[in-house]
Amino acid sequence: MKSKTAIIIGAIIFIIAAASAATFLSGQSTDTTINSSNQQQSEPIVQNEIGITVKTDGKNVTVQATSVPADVQVPSKMITEMKNKAYNDIQSYSSTSSSLKSDMQTIAKKYNFTANVTLTSQFGTNQLPFLAIVSGTSMIPTLKDGQEVIALKTKNIKVGDIVISRHPTYGLIVKRVATIENSKVYLKSDNREISNYIKETTLSDGVVEISNITKTPLDTWRSISDIVGVVKFY
Repeated sequence: MKSKTAIIIGAIIFIIAAASAATFLSGQSTDTTINSSNQQQSEPIVQNEIGITVKTDGKNVTVQATSVPADVQVPSKMITEMKNKAYNDIQSYSSTSSSLKSDMQTIAKKYNFTANVTLTSQFGTNQLPFLAIVSGTSMIPTLKDGQEVIALKTKNIKVGDIVISRHPTYGLIVKRVATIENSKVYLKSDNREISNYIKETTLSDGVVEISNITKTPLDTWRSISDIVGVVKFY
């Protein structure tokens, strides 16, 4: 059993510093002419059709072969390879139910099978969950720093949803949907606290620099294409 891993998502708070200084055989060949009209043709390889069911809750994954012809044996090596790949796909924020199913079909083809793949999860058929861990405090009191969440990978969102989104600076962030305008979505932090504090930094020449720091929540416009999924369990 693989150890559980999870993607870290940032519940980001902006930090603003007010100071003077501030983060991829060739060989020889010969042409052969065959004049015989009785030349034997190689028979095409027949691929066996099977069903593959991938079950996951975002943390664990099982892979099972179904609808197997009576005279066909499914290699355990193939199932293990599928399970490992499915696990990695589920842990990846960029995967989708379609890409996971395609990966299973590619592996099946290596073993001379045509696979009809079904993905099942707590969210239904062909619905892909995603495990993540909150990093930061901008979503308190709803989400706490270090808390596990399970999201459904989807771009079907509505105002009020807590979503995981890509951000060009902070990677993955978790925020609440405040506004949706066409293909854009405005994301806000639940934590609206603004705090100020003094930071002292000793420079290389021994001079102590004093900075006034203001911490404010990160609110941001993102494209709906940046949305990874909607947090469902926390």
